[in-house]
Amino acid sequence: MAVATVVRAGPHSLLTRIRGLSGSAPDSIPRGLGPERLQELLQGTEDATSQERHSQSPADRCVLLFPGQGSQHPGMVGGSALRYPTVRAMFTTAERVLGYDLLHLCQHGPREQLDRTVYCQPALYVSSLAAAERLSQEQPEAIEKCVAAAGFSVGEFAALVFAGVLDFTEALYAVKVRAEAMEEASQAVASGMLSVVGSAQTRYNFACLEAREHCKSLGIESPVCEVASYLFPDGRVIAGHLQALQFLQTNSRTYHFKRTRMLPVSGAFHTSLMQPAVEPLTEALKTVTFQKPLISVYCNVDGKRYRHAENIQKVLVKQLVCPVKWEQTLHALYERKKGTDFPRTYEVGPGKQLGTTLRACNAQAWKYYEHVDIEADETQATEEA
Repeated sequence: MAVATVVRAGPHSLLTRIRGLSGSAPDSIPRGLGPERLQELLQGTEDATSQERHSQSPADRCVLLFPGQGSQHPGMVGGSALRYPTVRAMFTTAERVLGYDLLHLCQHGPREQLDRTVYCQPALYVSSLAAAERLSQEQPEAIEKCVAAAGFSVGEFAALVFAGVLDFTEALYAVKVRAEAMEEASQAVASGMLSVVGSAQTRYNFACLEAREHCKSLGIESPVCEVASYLFPDGRVIAGHLQALQFLQTNSRTYHFKRTRMLPVSGAFHTSLMQPAVEPLTEALKTVTFQKPLISVYCNVDGKRYRHAENIQKVLVKQLVCPVKWEQTLHALYERKKGTDFPRTYEVGPGKQLGTTLRACNAQAWKYYEHVDIEADETQATEEA
């Protein structure tokens, strides 16, 4: 069943009957609100009447953000998270689908293994949805008021599960195939990703062009150096051949880069170097059933919300070789008339990287930001010590 159907059921477990874990949707919905009315409120669509749209202030709405690769770390799942039956069910299902103990890896590492794409992506997918379950248990009103979700790269799969588009287990299998295919594609070429903070004078595309020309001078045929992620104003991730990224770091002052940092990833994700991963993911997604989103879900490829379920499969594949337009997504999520309140935002999952990008893109919206994870809290950590 669709996750958002459980959302509509009031202050119960968000994912107790999540599609792919157990159970089915309840036949009736509490509080006297029919499914059509609740779907309008959750989606915030044009189908609602003018009176209904004005009766719900944006301040009464919530947005969920799901992190991507780079947020993982050993200890990202605390033992206290397992008090929630649905979280336990998620990790039990994950062990069955993946063939290894994902919970132990999330809790204890080692970091070298957890940082590998093939392990990292499933870990982020499951732990982020587990954090959403914690939010539903501790602040059920946040789930009831949720009208939109977005996820960074692999986080988009978690956002789609949360919105009722994908079955948990089917999506986990697709994430597994995606991660394996991306890691294999990465091994074919020495490549990587470079985080860059520039300035108003920075010409990113020109810098990438000159880096490619440098690679050609080294005898590299068809070199790749592209913007792979738009994070925030003057914040980019550039990915491609390792020699191109080294060239950009060496000549950073020439291109008006304020800061550069190599990211701890194995390849040039979201560039044409990921083309070998396209076919495996395409085949995996053919086994997945896509439902219409029950809340708005925003797409990495163009920063706009999905409108038709039949387009989602194609776009998830396209995402592999296209830049993540996260800055554009945030602008679309928080666009509103002057003087209108911002919704409350919850980043669910390890790390606070999406909160950092939100602050850089929209400082006013960030004031209503909160991070929700499932790490061990300070009290528990003290007791264990």
